[in-house]
Amino acid sequence: MSGALAGRTALVTGAGRNIGRAIALALAAEGAWVAVNTRGNQAEIDAVAAEIVEMGGRSVAVLADVTDPAQVARMTAHVADEFGGLDILVNNAAVRTEVPFAALDHAEWRRVLDTCLDGAFHCTKAALEALAASDAGAVINIGGITGHAGAAHRAHVITAKAGLAGFTKALAHDLADQGITANLVVPGLIDTQRLPTSTGGAQAIQVTAQPLLGRRGKPEEIAAAVTWLAGPGARFVTGQTIHVNGGAWLGA
Repeated sequence: MSGALAGRTALVTGAGRNIGRAIALALAAEGAWVAVNTRGNQAEIDAVAAEIVEMGGRSVAVLADVTDPAQVARMTAHVADEFGGLDILVNNAAVRTEVPFAALDHAEWRRVLDTCLDGAFHCTKAALEALAASDAGAVINIGGITGHAGAAHRAHVITAKAGLAGFTKALAHDLADQGITANLVVPGLIDTQRLPTSTGGAQAIQVTAQPLLGRRGKPEEIAAAVTWLAGPGARFVTGQTIHVNGGAWLGA
């Protein structure tokens, strides 16, 4: 396949559905070979990988729990072996539940932070050697609007997503001398399908923050930002937070 990412390889975590799936397909459409990951649903990532192959691309589907360093190490090693390296890491895996703070126990607090924040740490550490060997390594973390604007019943999720913003800035400093960029893409109100164990009713930000553009975003619009950050046009961009929210929130 031709495109801006032809000859590049990518790993997208949490890629079985919604934004992760859209990112995987967009990277593949630009010519990248793409490894798609999820924690437990093999059928979902097999379907995404099949879509990429049907487009004329190359893909591998890899089950791994990003909270488990051993599983992550095996995943990244397998992807690097399969593709001959790794250029792009997209840390998208996340869980989002709603619990009033008074009812939030430490186990649920840790479950969310382990996936959203620690998972990004584990994957970036495991991929670091391969990314450093690339001449265009890129780490792209996926945040969330409530990590900046706040919301009720999401202390754990907001803390994890806000932590990703700091983690991204730290990576930009630490990895610059290896030629690796690190950026954060923050989706706003996006039309996605949620599992019953994920978010329930509308959050305050979803009720009060009407996007200026008058609609919710599409997963493909988040994927477009990620694809740009992964490509040659963004090699002078690092440590940045890119909000894609239709004007729902105009903070920094």
